[in-house]
Amino acid sequence: MDIAIVGAGPGGLITALQLHKRGLSPRIYESVPELRPLGVGVDIKPYGVQELEDIDLREEFDSISVDAKESLFFNHFGQEIYAELCGTHMGYLYPQRFVHRGYLQMMLYRAVIDRLGSDSVVLGARTVSYDSDDTGATLHLQHRDGSTSEVHADVVIAADGIKSTVRRQMHPESADPKYSGITMWRGTTVMEPFKTGGTILHIGDPRIASMIVYPIADDFEGTGETLVNWVVEATRDESVEDWNQHGTVDEILPLFEHTKLPFLDVQEMLRNAHEVLLFPLIDHDPLDSWVDGRVVLLGDAAHAMYPRGGNGVCQAFVDARIVAERLTESDDPAEALRAYEAERLGPVNRLVMANRGEAYEVIRRMVAERTEGKPFEDIEQVLPLAEADAIFSKYHALVGMPRPGFEAGEATGFRSSDATTSGAPWSRA
Repeated sequence: MDIAIVGAGPGGLITALQLHKRGLSPRIYESVPELRPLGVGVDIKPYGVQELEDIDLREEFDSISVDAKESLFFNHFGQEIYAELCGTHMGYLYPQRFVHRGYLQMMLYRAVIDRLGSDSVVLGARTVSYDSDDTGATLHLQHRDGSTSEVHADVVIAADGIKSTVRRQMHPESADPKYSGITMWRGTTVMEPFKTGGTILHIGDPRIASMIVYPIADDFEGTGETLVNWVVEATRDESVEDWNQHGTVDEILPLFEHTKLPFLDVQEMLRNAHEVLLFPLIDHDPLDSWVDGRVVLLGDAAHAMYPRGGNGVCQAFVDARIVAERLTESDDPAEALRAYEAERLGPVNRLVMANRGEAYEVIRRMVAERTEGKPFEDIEQVLPLAEADAIFSKYHALVGMPRPGFEAGEATGFRSSDATTSGAPWSRA
């Protein structure tokens, strides 16, 4: 079976590896002339790590990523709201790990070249449009030198991201993304490790601004320090829907002037950022179909979602395995694509909508509203641990990752022994 994949991002690359594992030799067509390790951090959940182990990349992945140990939530003043362990530390069979998106992509790219051959990825080939009929599909490509060509395949898998050309043709009425009105400042800082060295922080009053902080590379470039990824969400007067805008921290420093953490100077971390990129917080309305004959959508092209909860890349990994399984189980490619769609579309669409509702990050908003944006004396009187536990467990189950022990009545979240319930290390000055 001839299979063409559009896009050499993580989703397209892992799809090629899953197909190759099952005896197929797809070819990837990518618009950029050279793949480089671009981007910032991504959070790979236990089920995503399981998918990497399934294609025999676990050892290499572990070598380029950081083990996630705990996830801590704080209000705008730096008072702890909730905490949970991560991955195997909570009881999952697989770890949760943090990694630089570019490092992850290049790892997958090397594996594709090694296993499928140097001609398995065609760079500088931009998909302009496609045709599909009962016998297969044709990609119309434009190359960097201005020339054009056509590629016919039995199946086309479009993993060409949030700006997918294939999606635009398949669903022109849903081609434009939905901008939330929120801008993300995304940056990295080289610094000393904080807390456990594998801690992810969720900070702030979402009505003002939110910040996520986590390490993505230990001993960065031999410095002995950690490369830390941070993301700030805040409203902005305007934002261009462009993923390559450069920005500064000047606009966001004042948003966290009252945030005092005993183990991290947030202001210093922001000021020492190596690079700051601006991203609009956008997604697409869920689609009612991902299939057009012999053409199918995968990953962000099918279900672009807000980057909350660390599930965008992981869901693409699951897509890759399922579509590969269905294509090798059926003699009818079109039927296989419909089976993949039937299995994946409903659950992922529900996740897209859940992420619009802030996912489990909603607990910080709940605390801010219940305290009217002021410091609290006792978090248990504001957000009982049992209530927070239920919110988190519901979301983990939604993404196909039920929390170990919760259904048996065990507490899975906690407040750390040094959690601040009074005498908070904050200042309104």
